[in-house]
Amino acid sequence: MKFVVDTNIAFSAVLNTESRIGDLIMNSHGVLEFHACDTLRSELKKHRSILLELSKMNEEQLDQSIYQITNCLTFTNEALVPFEYWVKAANLVRDIDMDDIAFVTLAEFLSIKLWTGDRALMKGLARKGYTNFITTDELYKLRDLLE
Repeated sequence: MKFVVDTNIAFSAVLNTESRIGDLIMNSHGVLEFHACDTLRSELKKHRSILLELSKMNEEQLDQSIYQITNCLTFTNEALVPFEYWVKAANLVRDIDMDDIAFVTLAEFLSIKLWTGDRALMKGLARKGYTNFITTDELYKLRDLLE
């Protein structure tokens, strides 16, 4: 099964590769497949200093952690996604958080669920009848069933 990984999931995994989220991303080969948009790479660079501070890692350790996580993701250039998917996603996230537009767009384009830990995003999408997302707990249970 395939899923889109959003920024908060990737950040959590980078900050602690031994967490449940890190485990799911790095140890689900052949069972789960994870996708992300190139925006995630930009977010990792943009928030590098925050990741260094929060993680207490040195530069080399953070680079290794980022590599371990991003190496398990299949990246898609959002410029390849047709405009109509952007319009749909914009209508969904406009009053929630426009920073999530690329991830919702990719999930719609690939017809797969968005893996997010962003409660405000999930609640906002659910209020609009959109349930094409999955939580970490649900994904963990799903992997156990599929293994």
